[in-house]
Amino acid sequence: MKKIILDCDPGMDDSMAIVMAAKSPELELMAVTTVNGNYPIEVTCANARKTLELLERTDIPVGKGLGKPLVRDVPKDPFTHGKDGQAENNLPDPVMPLDERDAADLIIDIVKANPGEVTILSTAPMSNIALAMIKAPEIKEMIPEIIAISGSFGLNKYAFLNATGDTPQSEWNVYVDPEAADLVYNSGVRLVALGLDVATYFDVNFSDEDIKKLEESDKKEAAFLLQAIRFTNGRGFDAYCTVIDCMAVAYAIDSTMVETMDAHVGVETKDGLTLGMTVIDRRHHFIWEHLPLIHVGCHADCGRFLKLLMELVLK
Repeated sequence: MKKIILDCDPGMDDSMAIVMAAKSPELELMAVTTVNGNYPIEVTCANARKTLELLERTDIPVGKGLGKPLVRDVPKDPFTHGKDGQAENNLPDPVMPLDERDAADLIIDIVKANPGEVTILSTAPMSNIALAMIKAPEIKEMIPEIIAISGSFGLNKYAFLNATGDTPQSEWNVYVDPEAADLVYNSGVRLVALGLDVATYFDVNFSDEDIKKLEESDKKEAAFLLQAIRFTNGRGFDAYCTVIDCMAVAYAIDSTMVETMDAHVGVETKDGLTLGMTVIDRRHHFIWEHLPLIHVGCHADCGRFLKLLMELVLK
């Protein structure tokens, strides 16, 4: 069983990532840490706990993280997940307490207690992870892997058609806190970046049979996903928007779900047209080898991904 920490900003798709991670028999969810991103920190903190209470998994600690990027102001997300941040599912206010440690300290403590064993899943701006590395740089050698919904690499048409940041070719998680992303990309920790090229595929859609199974299920999480799909479709978006962050969980469960390529990648931290871009150097000659070498998702098996997701939701 793989030990993981899920650092997230729920968000309906982060909420579904929590569902997948908490229900997977292959994963041990050690903690959920929250950060400003899709919504302010108070909302993301509440939504993480709402989701765990929905699943009756209040044994999993939740750590409250940073309410703003490392050095920047909080940008406004052009995409909405509804008034509650969870596609108008309107779950009850949480009663489970937050962990007494903040998110960065919770990450540090868990990694140090389990050196070499804890994979970090990042489905949000990397502010908490970067802060943990700043506070305790020694943990970088103790983290076997970070799997992140991060970046947009231009490997197919979806990378930029579905750009989620507020510059033309950026992805939201990097755009919100590019300095944090730059620090983590350059940390030396093995990084698998599942960008919009594989996480926002129009092929990630639900069939009529899938919808029927969700409707017939007595699972609260099935009802949650069904409402999220209806909410998203009602706003003119495709259903992949409800499960973008779930791709990181799927990869943690089965790394053959996504084909990756090694690439030198830099994060643009300068303000302007390209802020938040993840620039990949694919040249034959004169490549910038000082850019960090990471593992970039280039092809996902969307059919297997949806099958796994449905199995866990209905489980």
